[in-house]
Amino acid sequence: MRALAEAPQLLMNYLNIDYNYIMSWDYYDKEWSEVKPLIPFKQLPMIVVDGEHHICQSIAIMSYIESISGTILTDPILIGKANSILQSAQELFMPLNPTINFAVGDDFNKKREDMMPSLLSRFEDLEKILLSTNDKFFIDDTPRACDFAAFHHLDLSKKLDGEILESFPRLAQFINDISSINSIQLYLEKRPELIDVSVKPKLVIDGIPHPTGTQKT
Repeated sequence: MRALAEAPQLLMNYLNIDYNYIMSWDYYDKEWSEVKPLIPFKQLPMIVVDGEHHICQSIAIMSYIESISGTILTDPILIGKANSILQSAQELFMPLNPTINFAVGDDFNKKREDMMPSLLSRFEDLEKILLSTNDKFFIDDTPRACDFAAFHHLDLSKKLDGEILESFPRLAQFINDISSINSIQLYLEKRPELIDVSVKPKLVIDGIPHPTGTQKT
């Protein structure tokens, strides 16, 4: 699925940090149902450092990435503002990510209709914050974890409705500014494409469409 592993990967690509992206069944050589009870918090994504340290939860993963890269904020005010954006973006996960990755037919349409008011309300909040600053991104002119988290959900929302950002020109510009970063542009071009949303969602990996879900195909 295209979900909470995206923002950490965007951040690592921006910072030129090498990493391997591995499906759980390939890393553990077991089906996810067997692995899930053994993983902290029983969920992914998870970053494995030096083959032994396991860090779960995407916000914690991004905090670790910014720490080792030396790009973590030090001003308490800016840290608070960045965290507020990061948490607000994270709240978009449900039901946006599961709907786009898994829902089909009438179920997809119903979930899209139900979530739209809250989704648009949060987009309005993010738009206002960007309009209140003269900077390119939420904190300054450097993209940070909070920016990539917001980008992921805004970008994914276009799979829900291709015209959803037309009412939010500042958010659309934000999406374009992130996408135009060379390292991010390269990542977006090579990452698995998410196709057939609302019909039979699939990720195209190495040219082969794989149904979204937790089963190895």
